[in-house]
Order: sequence, then structure tokens, then C-alpha cells
Amino acid sequence: MQKVYLDNAATTALRPEVVSVMTEVLQNEFGNASSTHQFGQASKSILERCRKDIAKQFNAAPGEIIFTSGGTEADNLILQSAVRDLGVQTIITSAIEHHAVLHTVEALANHHDVALEFVAITDSGAIDLDHLTQLLASQENPSRVLVSLMHINNEIGSILPLKEVADLCKSFGAYFHSDTVQSAGHYTLDFAEIPIDFAVVAAHKFHGPKGIGFAFIRKNSGLTPMILGGAQERGMRAGTEPVYAVAGMAKALELAYANLNQERVYVTELKTHFIEGLNNIPGIRFNGPCRDLAKSTYTLVNIGLPINAEKAVMLLFQLDLKGIACSQGSACQSGSSGGSHVLMALASVDNPPMPSLRFSFSIYNTKDEIDYTLKALQEYILASA
Repeated sequence: MQKVYLDNAATTALRPEVVSVMTEVLQNEFGNASSTHQFGQASKSILERCRKDIAKQFNAAPGEIIFTSGGTEADNLILQSAVRDLGVQTIITSAIEHHAVLHTVEALANHHDVALEFVAITDSGAIDLDHLTQLLASQENPSRVLVSLMHINNEIGSILPLKEVADLCKSFGAYFHSDTVQSAGHYTLDFAEIPIDFAVVAAHKFHGPKGIGFAFIRKNSGLTPMILGGAQERGMRAGTEPVYAVAGMAKALELAYANLNQERVYVTELKTHFIEGLNNIPGIRFNGPCRDLAKSTYTLVNIGLPINAEKAVMLLFQLDLKGIACSQGSACQSGSSGGSHVLMALASVDNPPMPSLRFSFSIYNTKDEIDYTLKALQEYILASA
């Protein structure tokens, strides 16, 4: 049976070079980076070198990079600490954010009397910047406002004009936080040029290890830690650092940006080939802007299926039997009966929700795999018509 992995927006395969680096550190540099003896200091040296290398990729200061267990922890650290330490009273976000943000801001609204404002979404799944401007202009005290909007949506691939939003927030004196989990390693992010206050990265989205990521926290932000117990990460995140995972993330990021242009061309060709094939299947609908290469990330496609929900569930099962991995909504919602909150937010009378699948691509996919997947989709959908 052929094995085709098209769920790279959920997680990616480790690059061989990343495995080598992590194995080297695991075997030879096992000291606790907080220890003062030579074993610990060797690990500390690796940790800080990786921090500098990562910061350089984003044109940030090393002290602005705080290692975390991943994107969800980093989002929680930033959002919860902003309310507690910066006096944030209003959070402006959208209905199509990742649940790491949505569930956190909902909890803050319920337990800390934080007001939530939701910016409108256009029919194509983009943030309505005019409405965002109106929301900011209506605030009595913009310095107590935090805007939280993701750079690239993990389900429909829509791209936020990050610098434009950052400049807008800065003009009003509001804080700006962006979940950049789907864009780091795939797009250039210059935090010296973009006046963003907080950002979030997870290594496993760009062929690094799971369980490691970081929060970018602009220096002198005033945030204090959410996890207490030790002085690690400049006192911002207690807990012994997994040096091997940090080394793997730094290597994965280095390779992602070193090969960015050629790999983006290759993956874009895969997406284009997939879209061309989908156009030959009657009734397929593209969700959000994912069909438009100028308005969506080159890494994913989300399609509505011209079959009922029961047959869609069977399609996912049949694809799995054929060795094809994709996602029903996002991986964080697998097993949920509620469906995708992102697609529901885009639904309307003229655009009713359909059973949908997300396919996401990487450098390890091939056109032959795309053709194999297209054939499986076409056979099942035509048989179910």
C-alpha cells in the first residue's frame, strides 16, 4: 500500500539533519543547563547559541526568545500574562483563531472580566481591516487593548497582512499578538521591521521536533511568568530546558530559511497541481481563499465535498485505508462532533457548510502522491453521487 502524508499543517516529518543534531545532543550533552559544572555549562552553551541563531532568523534580540513546550503554551503565556501584568481590559480577536487563542481569551473573559470584541471576517475568510480600525477607534483606552490575530489560518490558509495590522495597532497604542505557528519557517518574519509585541512559534510545523517552540516577547514588555519554580528562560518560564529539542528546532529553522525559496516553489507546484486536479471533480468547493495562491498560504488546500456527512466520514476512512493521511478540519478537532469553528464562521445562506477535508503539503510530497490522492477522491465522490 502506498503511504501518502498530506497532513503537514498538523505536524511535519523531521528532517534527517534535525534527527542527527538531536541524537548528538542526547548522547553527548546531557547535562542540566542550569548546573554550574562543565556538563551543565556545555548544555547551557548549546542552549544560548541556539537562542542567538533563532533570534537572528527573526531579526530579534536573543532575550526576546523564550522557549516553551510549543505554540499553545506560548499563546497562554502571552495572553494570560498580558491581562495580569499589562492591565489589558479588552481583547480584539476573530472567530477563526486557533483554539489555543479562542479558549484562552474566553476563559479570561469568564474569570477576569475581560471584554471580548470579534472583528468581522470577509466572505473569503480574510480579516476585515476596516472593521478592525473601527473597533480600535471605539476604545476609550487603547493602551489597555490587545489585538490577537493569527498570521496564517491553519484551516483555510488565509494570510493576515501582518505588518499592516501591526502598524495599525501601534498607531492606536494597542498591543498586538499573533500566532505565527503556520508561517514561521515558511515565510520571512522580521520582528525589527514589524512592530509586533508578541508572537508564537512551534518547531513541529517546519520539520522540527514536537514539544518545543517559543514565545517572542518584545523586550521591556512587562510580562511576568505563568509557570513558576525556577529561573530558567530569564525567569520567564520555569522548568529544565530540553536542550536536544531546542537544538533540533534551531537546526530545522536554519534549514527552512536556507532553502526557503526553492522549497516554496516546489510545494507551490504541488498545491497548484492538486487544485488543477480537483477542478476536474464535479461539485468540489474550495473553502476560504485557499484556491487563490496570492491570498492563501502555499502549504494547504481545504475543500468542501459534494457528498453528505456520513459518506464524508467514510471517505476519510477509505483514504486512510489507501494510506492517504489528511485532516477533517484541523488536527486539534479530530473526534469533535462540533465540526470546524472556522468553516462555520464562513458559512452563510449562500455558502452553507459542507463536509470538508484539509490537505497540506511539504517538501517530502511528490506529484505522483498528489495524482494517487486525486484518483482516490474522484473514484469515491463519483461513486457516491
